Amino acid sequence: MRGSLGLFLYFCGAWLFSKQFSIRPGFSTVEPKPYHDQVIKVPRFEESAGFYTTAARSRNMSKIRDKNSLPELALRKALWAKCIRFRLHPKKFPGKPDIIINKYRLAIFVDGDFWHGYKWEETKVRLKTNSAFWIPKIESNMQRDKYINEQLNAKGYTVMRFWEHEVKENLAKCVNQVLLYIEAAKTAVIPRLDG
Repeated sequence: MRGSLGLFLYFCGAWLFSKQFSIRPGFSTVEPKPYHDQVIKVPRFEESAGFYTTAARSRNMSKIRDKNSLPELALRKALWAKCIRFRLHPKKFPGKPDIIINKYRLAIFVDGDFWHGYKWEETKVRLKTNSAFWIPKIESNMQRDKYINEQLNAKGYTVMRFWEHEVKENLAKCVNQVLLYIEAAKTAVIPRLDG
């Protein structure tokens, strides 16, 4: 019995995977994301493409994490101390928000200043090394962030994005913004868009 249940779950998972990523029957590739703007192409970061980095920088870059960063941990700890309960990095949500509060339909991201383009027009002028890679990379991240916001809004979620430096410099202000939203959501009716 256990083997047939596992096989059933395997096929259900494959079916859900194909529905989630819109794989057409007979094709093995995923359809491109429906960005409104033209999708920004990011070149591969390799020496043959003309990009070079030192071993020390490569070692430092490999230690940068996409989740559980120090600012994110600080925000989570502060929200937990205020008795706000949440879920972390849910795989079923677009962009896997850092914090999700389902009860109030709130998705929270803590964006790194460099990776998500804080003051991008000023920053991109200062990029000297491998700028042909970094400029399209950061701009594609910004484009993806906008697309993820649209998807979450379509599901009925409010999206809050905090910059890394905001959380580091003024954690109380960030927590207060979340608490104000929750207080407002308690008195208002939050539409349930399950779909």
